[in-house]
Amino acid sequence: MRGKKAPKRKIKPDAKFNNLNIAKFINYIMDAGKKSTAEAIVYNAFDIISEKTKDDPVVIFDRAVKNITPSLEVKGKRVGGANYQVPMMVKGTRKFQLASRWIIAAAKARKGKPMQEKLAFELMDAAKGEGAAMKKKEDVRRMAEANRAFAHFARY
Repeated sequence: MRGKKAPKRKIKPDAKFNNLNIAKFINYIMDAGKKSTAEAIVYNAFDIISEKTKDDPVVIFDRAVKNITPSLEVKGKRVGGANYQVPMMVKGTRKFQLASRWIIAAAKARKGKPMQEKLAFELMDAAKGEGAAMKKKEDVRRMAEANRAFAHFARY
């Protein structure tokens, strides 16, 4: 590894709900440094969620992230000229990062609606345990189970 490790930056909780995970989620959605646009997308999605479900959107968001959060993932490892997909436990902050990434990718893949609506429906589906992000989590888990024979290559 070259150079020094990049320092961890402290981020402030979001303005509306005072929640650190929502602030991180807004930062993941942000494109080309346009934070106000990303905040508008997330907050409008939360308004849609509260309108449709008559429930607290932060609770729905937390439940969705909890349902999508992976416990296992596969990482490629080269051993003696062959590449193996080695199942590994997902550590710490990477769990939230992967869950957020999958939810955002699934929302972007939906067609024909504004981003806040797509995000709202994806979060509601994820909270129920369905949707494209849930399918992605299951695919990753299935891949890890299928490659369990190579688990001895993992170094923890």
